[in-house]
Amino acid sequence: MSSKTGFDLFPDRAVIALRINGVLADKATTVTETDAVEPVEIDSPDGLGILRHSTAHVLAQAVQRINPEAKLGIGPPIDDGFYYDFDVATPFTPEDLPALEKEMDRIIRSGQRFVRRVVSEDEARAELANEPYKLELIGLKGAGDDAESVEVGGAELTIYDNVDRDGTTVWKDLCRGPHVPNTGALAAHKLTRIAAAYWRGSEKNPQLQRLYGTAWPDKGALKAYLERLEEAAKRDHRKLGKELDLFSFPEEIGSGLSVWHPRGGVVRMEMEQHARKRHIEAGYTYVYTPHISKQDLFLTSNHLVTYAEGMFPPIRMDEERDADGNVTKQGVDYYLKPMNCPMHILIYKERGRSYRDLPMRLAENGTVYRNELSGALHGLTRVRGFTQDDSHLFVTPEQLEAETAKVLEFVISMLRDFGLDDFELELSMRDDEKDKWIGSDEFWEYSTDALRHVAKASGLKYTEVPGEAAFYGPKIDLKTRDAIGRVWQLSTVQVDVNLPERFDLEFTDRDGEKKRPIMIHRALFGSIERFFAILLEHYAGAFPVWLSPVQVVGIPVAEEFADYLGAIIDRLKSEGVRAELDVSDERMQKKIRSHTLMKVPFQLIAGEQDRAAGTVSFRFRDGTQDNGVPIEDAVKRIHEAIATHAQV
Repeated sequence: MSSKTGFDLFPDRAVIALRINGVLADKATTVTETDAVEPVEIDSPDGLGILRHSTAHVLAQAVQRINPEAKLGIGPPIDDGFYYDFDVATPFTPEDLPALEKEMDRIIRSGQRFVRRVVSEDEARAELANEPYKLELIGLKGAGDDAESVEVGGAELTIYDNVDRDGTTVWKDLCRGPHVPNTGALAAHKLTRIAAAYWRGSEKNPQLQRLYGTAWPDKGALKAYLERLEEAAKRDHRKLGKELDLFSFPEEIGSGLSVWHPRGGVVRMEMEQHARKRHIEAGYTYVYTPHISKQDLFLTSNHLVTYAEGMFPPIRMDEERDADGNVTKQGVDYYLKPMNCPMHILIYKERGRSYRDLPMRLAENGTVYRNELSGALHGLTRVRGFTQDDSHLFVTPEQLEAETAKVLEFVISMLRDFGLDDFELELSMRDDEKDKWIGSDEFWEYSTDALRHVAKASGLKYTEVPGEAAFYGPKIDLKTRDAIGRVWQLSTVQVDVNLPERFDLEFTDRDGEKKRPIMIHRALFGSIERFFAILLEHYAGAFPVWLSPVQVVGIPVAEEFADYLGAIIDRLKSEGVRAELDVSDERMQKKIRSHTLMKVPFQLIAGEQDRAAGTVSFRFRDGTQDNGVPIEDAVKRIHEAIATHAQV
């Protein structure tokens, strides 16, 4: 039986690795005729991950060339790039990055080969005796998280040598691989930022320095990515939130806790009211639940067991003492709620339910609290207090597929209302490791099939991901692409038999028997705060007219035309339009500039000619202008833009 390597089978340099019997491997790996071998091209998702992880190794080598005392952490690929963690005596500064990039370029030009070597734990410890963080990882093998698994995630322990053209090993790293054949494949890279990170994500461990970078197959792709980054920086919701006076995070209140200013409050109100109207039309009933609960609720739901670190510390209440200070009634721990679902379950359980009551659709804009690490907080997308547009549906097994289809159709139509229209689905299923999942094989089979049928019937691109389900049921995640091509995960539709079991939920079926309902968790926006931030960046602050904090501003050419224009603004206000008249002492051109910067969709301008003709001039955010528009036409045009969710 003959054997060959990937170089023999796929001489094309665009093929940088192999997938052998479903497992990624180096291109130099020997394969036999019985192996199922697929090429991995450099611009494929797996290829990009390998490219970026290889570039992370080059970065680590460059750091240790410049600073031999630097100790290595881990360096995994991430979305659009990579990072590597280092323990260094002096923190990195932005001024260090150009020198590191030059050293990386020298390493890349040297054409070093990445050579895989299987080692024993004792051999690895001997070779990496001066790398304390690597020593900690040796022996973990497949036990680490995703980031650590790039080091020790395989069944055997391996070191990758960087071998120079003369055959000399010039650097090495503990790594699972695979890697590109040699550094010559690393055509385009850029270091992007510096951060601090705790070793293995725990505050109990040392704080390391993290260097982030990006890598692409060619300089054109790198240039396009950097341009997208530049555009993303302009759209950063934290920057726009301040410039447009939408929200803030006062230090006096605390990290990760936002306040909404009047302008931001208008947008949020419109979002919530539109969603509420659509939900009621779709057969949902709104409920309200408290922000705090006794611990027993979260013990029953298991949140307090599996999610304790993500919950705020308890508040001790209800203790009673006599006149002498003796405790006559023990206190009880209360917790800020991290989830709304246990309280919705109690509403279901308040009285007996029949199959006639199902499906039962409960909705709430419920504020929840998560004790996020301060380093993880990020504007409105990662906060400690946020509002979930939560819905929980209780259905019979027979209703599962039809109700899931309705939910997905509803979610997609709602997101289209907000101007998002590029979607794909991800179906998360269980895998063959049965000890990870609860519930019967029958449940998993029919619930997964139900979601698969729904995903296929949607007509959207969808991907099946084994092993990514929740332990209690499969789910569909909906992802959307924004105006600059970034992919965001938004809505989730999740099947759950665990909580109905834990809370002993029942309904009386047609045959008079008590049966267990299935619960569907459904968040449409995910959280209102995060969805607002996504929309703000998607539109770069220039919301469609219906969402704009101020929809129309009247700007008289001179003070004498204020009454004429003011009457038009008053009429618009009386008809529900968010309209203002600018009668400040600023010059007209400065007013126009100020309201353009505030992204107001319509500026109505009027002077003598307009007053005489009963017209106005429309000025838009891009600087274009329609002159001499009759008042009735102008009013109609504004109302139509609001009603049709138009972008102007």
